[in-house]
Amino acid sequence: MSATLCILAAGLGSRFKGGIKQLEPFGPNGEIIMDYSVYDALEAGFDKVVFVIRRDIKDAFDEMIGRRIAKHANVEYVFQELDMLPRGYALNPKRTKPWGHGHAVLCASIAVNEPFAVINADDFYGKEAYRLLYKFLTSEQGSDKLHLAMAGFILKNTLSEYGSVNRGLCIENDGMLTDVTETYNIRREADGKVYSGKEDAVEVDENCYASMNMWGMPARFMERLRDKFDEFIKNNGDSLTAEFLLPAAIDEMIKSGEADCAVLPSHDRWFGVTYAEDKPKVKEEIAALIASGAYPEKLWKD
Repeated sequence: MSATLCILAAGLGSRFKGGIKQLEPFGPNGEIIMDYSVYDALEAGFDKVVFVIRRDIKDAFDEMIGRRIAKHANVEYVFQELDMLPRGYALNPKRTKPWGHGHAVLCASIAVNEPFAVINADDFYGKEAYRLLYKFLTSEQGSDKLHLAMAGFILKNTLSEYGSVNRGLCIENDGMLTDVTETYNIRREADGKVYSGKEDAVEVDENCYASMNMWGMPARFMERLRDKFDEFIKNNGDSLTAEFLLPAAIDEMIKSGEADCAVLPSHDRWFGVTYAEDKPKVKEEIAALIASGAYPEKLWKD
């Protein structure tokens, strides 16, 4: 059964100095993190890749990854544009900030007509999560309720040594997600504990599940996401900074009873690039995986 991998790569990467972080090479033959994500997804059974990008980096994507991936899977590009708004709403001319990853997923609706998974471009999730999501997406889903899935990673394994991160902190019950709260400025302090916030810092449970923005959805999820974005724009259309966040939209759907969401625990190690200082560690992790036999040294055969 067909399933699509939707890769969100339109982020500005403002905290990553020295280039577009999604295109930073980490493998021995110039492979970027997305190469490994696509490789794992295709191995799990996904057969289509949709890149959500900014129009101004299309050529760089073609050169760095799009052309070689197109030899192995159906590849499509969609652009996240500020003026992609519900009918009747005009873009505030002072707005320059993207509308958030919920909006990025909605932009992909023009290319997604099958069950799909969503991931971030600069996160390495590991093979198990893709296998779990593909199995979930290709299983029978008979009810009118939306059945969603989230790959679950433990918060303490998703922190950066070089600064704070933002995560969707999750509560689950009997394997089902019951609450996800977007939480900012999460970091480990000198006392060894994990905190969020700044002046009003509070301790958080480092062993809770964190959403790393790896989700599985049926194709009709896009209809409800569009409804949620319409509501968001109605209330925030004039804002210069408000973002439509995917975990928040899913949280609303769960609490209203229109959706449920299975938590699929992954035992693989997550790693990613938030800061430039994260780069050497990511290269070490990938080199270790190649040495262990998890990946060939040359990922794609010509």
